[in-house]
Amino acid sequence: MELILFCCGFILFLIILVCIVVPPFFIVQQQNVAVVERFGKFNRCCGPGLHLKIPIVERVVGRVSLRVNQLNVKTETKTGDNVFVHVMVSVQYLVIPDKVYDAYYRLVNPEIQINSYVFDVVRARVPTMKLDELFEKKDEIAVAVKNELNDTMNQFGFNILNALVTDIEPDAKVKSAMNEINAAQRLRIATQEKAEAEWILKVKAAEAEAKSKALQGQGIADQRRAIIDGLKSSVEEFSKDVNGATAQDVMNLVLLTQYFDTLKEIGQNSNTILIPHSPSGLSDIAEQLRNSIIIGNEVSRRQNLNLEKNKDNN
Repeated sequence: MELILFCCGFILFLIILVCIVVPPFFIVQQQNVAVVERFGKFNRCCGPGLHLKIPIVERVVGRVSLRVNQLNVKTETKTGDNVFVHVMVSVQYLVIPDKVYDAYYRLVNPEIQINSYVFDVVRARVPTMKLDELFEKKDEIAVAVKNELNDTMNQFGFNILNALVTDIEPDAKVKSAMNEINAAQRLRIATQEKAEAEWILKVKAAEAEAKSKALQGQGIADQRRAIIDGLKSSVEEFSKDVNGATAQDVMNLVLLTQYFDTLKEIGQNSNTILIPHSPSGLSDIAEQLRNSIIIGNEVSRRQNLNLEKNKDNN
């Protein structure tokens, strides 16, 4: 009986010792799955929380994250116009919760597998495009990578959420040449726009000047018409108020007044103007005006006589 008690106590001591050395409890964090094996054989997957395992018999061989992972793959390849470029592809993927077994046991390193498929797709697509076309159709490459990876990696327990072409970097010399071409094109457009702006300014200035000249001519014409109307009115009033005064006398008086006004304005001007001047000049001007009026009246009288003769003959 004592022997049996001793054996039971010894076994209990061993169990306690094993539990201390190899704890039977383990914790799994959120968004993680623990893979448990029993004597080297897959037994079960444990989700987040506290779990119990049989010491020595069972052990946690690995933990699989269910979070979204991102893998950046940089591929060097050549375009259709023989330009070497580096294409950066970002692949976002996660482990399918129902296929944790496949994700853990079927692939040794899933990142290397994804790298290989990205290299294959990029190096198959890019050589069929020219460099400019590659920048325009980078989304097509991203879709092709996603579809190819999703069809392949799904059977290994991985779901490809997205594939993005985040960078296309050509050779430094090619990039410099592209920048120079772009700068030349923008400079040509800027020159054309500047020339058109200058042309518009010149056209508008010419239109404004033409309109100004027209208005100025209209103003001069109105001014002369007003002067003529004023002289006519002055002659009529002067002839009525002064008995015996003729139109010629009135014109001489107006001419004399304007002559002295002109001399007054010249004297008030700061600049010096030299013009021929003598007292007899006024009489010469009056004589010329008088002769012109007489000749005009004579021409008008003869025209009237000719019209009367023509009427009589008819």
